[in-house]
Amino acid sequence: MASEALDQYCGSQFWDNALSWNTTAPDLTECFEATVLVWVPCGFLWVFAVPHLVSLYSSQKPSLLPSWHFRAKLLLSLLLFAVCLADFGYALYEWHHSSAFVANAHFVQPCVLAASMFLTVVLVQIEHERGFHSAGLLLTFWLLIVAFALVSMQTQIRLAVKNGAVASTYRFVSLCVYTALSLPQLVLACLSDPAPAHVLLDEGESPCPEEKSSFLSQITFWWFTPLAILGYKNPLTQDDLWNLKPDDLCKNVTPHFDGYWEKEMLKVKRSKAVRKAEAASGLAVEPVYEASLLWVMAQTFWKTLTASGFFKLINDCLMFISPMLLKLLIGFTEDRSEPAWRGYFYAALMFLAALLQTIVLHQYFHRCFVTGMHIRTSVITAVYKKALMVSNAARRTSTVGEIVNLMSVDAQRLMDLVAYIHLLWSAPFQIALAMWLLWNELGVSVLAGLGVMLLLTPLNYVVASVSEKLQVQQMTLKDSRIKLMNELLNGIKVLKLYAWEMPFQEKVIEIREKELKWLKKLNYLGAFMSFTWSCAPVIVSLATFATYVFSDDRNVLTPSKAFVSISLFNILRFPLAAMPYVITCTVQAKVSIQRLKKFLMSDELDPDAVKRYDDDNSGRGPATSNLTQTPVYVDNGTFAWDKTSEPCLWNINLSVEPGTLTAVVGQIGAGKSSLISALLGEMEKVIGSVYMKGRVASVAQQAWIQNATLKNNIVFENRYDDAKYKAAIKSCALEADLKVLAAGDETEIGEKGINLSGGQKQRVSLARAVYSDSDIYLLDDPLSAVDAHVGKHIFEEVIGPTGLLKHKTRVLVTHGVSWLPHMDQIVVMKAGRISEVGSYRQLLQNNAAFSDYLRNYLTDPDFAADGSETEDPDIVEEVLAQVAPDFER
Repeated sequence: MASEALDQYCGSQFWDNALSWNTTAPDLTECFEATVLVWVPCGFLWVFAVPHLVSLYSSQKPSLLPSWHFRAKLLLSLLLFAVCLADFGYALYEWHHSSAFVANAHFVQPCVLAASMFLTVVLVQIEHERGFHSAGLLLTFWLLIVAFALVSMQTQIRLAVKNGAVASTYRFVSLCVYTALSLPQLVLACLSDPAPAHVLLDEGESPCPEEKSSFLSQITFWWFTPLAILGYKNPLTQDDLWNLKPDDLCKNVTPHFDGYWEKEMLKVKRSKAVRKAEAASGLAVEPVYEASLLWVMAQTFWKTLTASGFFKLINDCLMFISPMLLKLLIGFTEDRSEPAWRGYFYAALMFLAALLQTIVLHQYFHRCFVTGMHIRTSVITAVYKKALMVSNAARRTSTVGEIVNLMSVDAQRLMDLVAYIHLLWSAPFQIALAMWLLWNELGVSVLAGLGVMLLLTPLNYVVASVSEKLQVQQMTLKDSRIKLMNELLNGIKVLKLYAWEMPFQEKVIEIREKELKWLKKLNYLGAFMSFTWSCAPVIVSLATFATYVFSDDRNVLTPSKAFVSISLFNILRFPLAAMPYVITCTVQAKVSIQRLKKFLMSDELDPDAVKRYDDDNSGRGPATSNLTQTPVYVDNGTFAWDKTSEPCLWNINLSVEPGTLTAVVGQIGAGKSSLISALLGEMEKVIGSVYMKGRVASVAQQAWIQNATLKNNIVFENRYDDAKYKAAIKSCALEADLKVLAAGDETEIGEKGINLSGGQKQRVSLARAVYSDSDIYLLDDPLSAVDAHVGKHIFEEVIGPTGLLKHKTRVLVTHGVSWLPHMDQIVVMKAGRISEVGSYRQLLQNNAAFSDYLRNYLTDPDFAADGSETEDPDIVEEVLAQVAPDFER
């Protein structure tokens, strides 16, 4: 019925076996060329134009510069549009002025082509505006158009030679013009439009050429050739490598993952709130919503995973074309009566199938590996951010070794799985399709091979369960080993001084032996799985062939059946061999996802523990109107290190005026450093309010140094200002140190500042805070690690009333009595409470907690032995005369 309808539509026969197949000189009918050879490329264009337009309008790339490529493509498409309209007009002319029958195909064909040509004009314009250098849709469309136009051209030429003249001079000339205009369009589609100059400057000196290469270059990876040639000639260095593509940068990858994870955590919080309300009202309590890290990754990367899955499906389908073509080719060799062109035709189809399969397979792997890299990047960034925000209670349960393993081992396992994740559905699909084709070849004998595979399925389940348990044990031991090694390396100086090498070596060896024990079990299990599945293809094929031959005397293995079956069994070999690896990777990824989820769902510090208000006094500041300009304000604050422990700071009420210098003093353990941590939001706020106004810089007791140059440690990602940098160096007494260091401020500082002394590290940390030019400075006893004369210099040049920070708000924790007379305000801490607040003279006159602190500190024998050298003797004598007049030094 369909063939008859097409015959009427064309006015001629749609398909003729005598012309196209059963002949020594094959050709296509004019109806076939006017329908299939037109509808296939146009249908392809219209079907895939919709997702392509969605991709174009979701792009944020800058528009391209007008170039001759762009103008030529627009001009040629418009000319082709005009040719198609002329063909439609000629058909109308024939219908009106000729008595000959004009088929419907002569009206529909030019209309379909004209609409498609107009669509190419629209696509070229939008691609140019959205910054697309080259697109595979138009290249494939023009490739099909040119190929089918050449087929139609040779048909017209053969008919003209056979009949001595062309059937229609106009249509022949129109086809020649149409083909002549389509050929340069195909060439232009193979080229890439140039990028704007400002884009090249933004991306640096070595932008990655992949994104700006043509589609043909991308599918053949030709853009990588220059780097391969360079690596062949000389060893590659870091300077030879290109910059990352914008889509691969961490700042562009992680926000999507973080957004979906925050939505998932919001669902958990809402679920907990609902459960709490239900429990309070006596209703049936529903289980708390479980956040799914796997679902977050699927939401974030579903587009690239779907695209790679599409390529995998095409590759799997193309894989089974070769055995079918092989069967036809063997049949051709057995039948001498078949024309020779069929053999060439089958061989050409096998070559094209293999070529397409190779292109598609490598595009699949390319997208999988890029997606895996994105997942690894997102997971590492999420773990790193979480490590900075995790609460003190959660930090005690998550060791440094565990966090390191999460960012290295677990993230890498997720990346490894992505390259083979599609085998979870692809392997059963390949096995099922291969078994169906084998059924067509060998019949019921295939069930013997299927039975062998079914016997292996329960074995897979048992092995996967055991492997998961072993993975959990092995990762737990790995966490312990890394934690121990981290502690050993941090305390290596003490370990060497006390000659504790052998006892700790035994501890390390003990953990390593336990870990090796579990690794050995895992490897034995993996070897067993690999051996079983390596033997599976041989056992399956042996069982199938044996059953086929011995089940019936009429069953004979002909060359066609044997070679085609062996080809299908070879296809079965890969999914069967890959199954143990996929199962192992899946089990490992499952364990890693559980570990990552547990850490990412740990309790965090309350982001609202410290409320910040702007200069516009928008009502987010303290309730009292005269305190809206107060940079640091604490109202009845009680703080604890975690939610389950007792508070260590009670009833804290503190107000620091702008531009003042406030000292926090007290006995050891009084809560001075805890107060600084509370102001930074690093403690759990039980009750009360904390308000901060402006940017905050903190200098801790233990200086934090990053593994970078000394200059980068001070500038610390801020914009470099030479005058400000030199002022920070001079005020922090680092000029003499720069002269001693081998490369000055370009000297590379080792891990944790290993090549700096304690005083140097503290001064670098202080210089970093000075250079940041913040509004509030929280200084936790930074002068305790420096010499007396250096401390005096830093106080005078940086912290004190005449220093660089004299107009900033400063809160200084100190034990130095000599600095106290210069303070605008002194806060005395005692047993986790603020006992006194006032000026230096006021507190001395009160003769209360402050005087007790000074009396105990200055009369301590340890102060007489060590601390007196760092203090101003005149101030010490004055203080002693007032707080301890009977004390004899």
